[in-house]
Amino acid sequence: MLEDIIQERRKKLEAIKAAHIDPYPARVKRSFSIGRAVEDFEKIAMSEESVSLAGRLRSLRDQGKIIFADLEDETGKIQIVLKEDTLADLPFWRSVFDIGDFVSVTGPLFATKRGERSVDVREVQFGGKSLLPLPDKWDGLEDMELRLRERYVDLLTHPDLREMFLKKSRFWAAVREFLQKHGFVEVETSVLEPQAGGAEAEPFKTHHNALDTDFYLRISLELQLKKLVVGGMGSVFEIGRVFRNEGIDRDHLQDFTFMECYWAYHDYRELMKLLSEMYRFVVERTTGSLRTTWQGYDIDWGAAWPEVDYGHAFKEANDGMDPLTATRDALFARAKALGLAPEKDLQKGRLVDLIYKKTVRPKLIQPCFLVNTPILISPLAKASPEHPEIAERFQIVACGTELGNGFSELNDPLDQRARLEQQMALKQQGDKEAMELDEDFLRALEYGMPPTAGFGMSERVFAILMDKPVRETVFFPLMRKK
Repeated sequence: MLEDIIQERRKKLEAIKAAHIDPYPARVKRSFSIGRAVEDFEKIAMSEESVSLAGRLRSLRDQGKIIFADLEDETGKIQIVLKEDTLADLPFWRSVFDIGDFVSVTGPLFATKRGERSVDVREVQFGGKSLLPLPDKWDGLEDMELRLRERYVDLLTHPDLREMFLKKSRFWAAVREFLQKHGFVEVETSVLEPQAGGAEAEPFKTHHNALDTDFYLRISLELQLKKLVVGGMGSVFEIGRVFRNEGIDRDHLQDFTFMECYWAYHDYRELMKLLSEMYRFVVERTTGSLRTTWQGYDIDWGAAWPEVDYGHAFKEANDGMDPLTATRDALFARAKALGLAPEKDLQKGRLVDLIYKKTVRPKLIQPCFLVNTPILISPLAKASPEHPEIAERFQIVACGTELGNGFSELNDPLDQRARLEQQMALKQQGDKEAMELDEDFLRALEYGMPPTAGFGMSERVFAILMDKPVRETVFFPLMRKK
């Protein structure tokens, strides 16, 4: 029983303390990582010098006068050998060791008769006594809910999970490297805002005690970054957390890492070219290839990305219905026929977007640019001079989902005010995701913002590369309390 195991380990802890040994020291001896010891094994072993390695015991094989164990740190694993004839207090260590304990061992490196790279232990130091058995002793380890709730256990059980998170670190490092090489300046802006803006989503609300004021957790990085462009910062980007009080599914989280960039003196067409280069750079840095697998499909990021016309694709998937000219009632009826259960007060733009996500987007598997989006669902994008009903906007779509959204930014303060007033009217009609009118942002635009192209992408891109639901690619996803 688990409780018996815990009690036995607590007795061992008391025995360690009784021997005047600190079971939880502030530091232990460590010459270098286990990974380095394995990589430079021959050179270090030939020197016959003692080294100190530290890590967690992952196995124990007691053979009487000798104990074999595997010691592991974040860089690798090595065998340690404790012999009675070289370690006078071996009986004591035998009585207090458990799998899961952190220890430091000192001694020369050698290879066993079977060629196993090992440490001939001459000295042992405790680094941290484990009071719970490691995961392989637990029931229900493969249950995903348990794995997500106790991620520390999951990481111990699944080495491939640790490798995935190392890839995630490379993913964001590659994004940062690419943008900085192309002249973008990384900045940081506030997570708390007096009002939520920059995206269509329901925000989280909190209260600032010192200011006795309600604030919102940001749903986007957009408005603050545009203010920096107004202020002369030029081309900027930020990688940070955003928060959206929306549903949970394979592609959505309530708090997630987001990147937004704003490229002064460029338009959406120039940004599309830059981003196709960035995605290829990031995919290859992250996975080692320009081809990945998703849901059984071979995804080719290196091939030319076609442009998909929003209106044409919408018509083909919806019996010729034109998203620009269709009435609100016709769109509502179409949404109901598709089994989408639209809310009765849902306006035309929301209905168009809802139908598109059901009928068009799931069919877009290979990377592409979705272009010519209706202006009525693009409140912050500049309208096309030739076709005012169309936005100078694009979405990067692959694997049936949106993997990025960009446009020529609206820098006309009067037009922007009119668009946000329309959004406020929708909010007053019950649309919780409609944007709010931000007077400070509009004031900033009145000082003048240069022609600018903007873009945003989330960690959903990484989840697609890993072919996993997005919540499985974060360390600690939010979950309902037990």
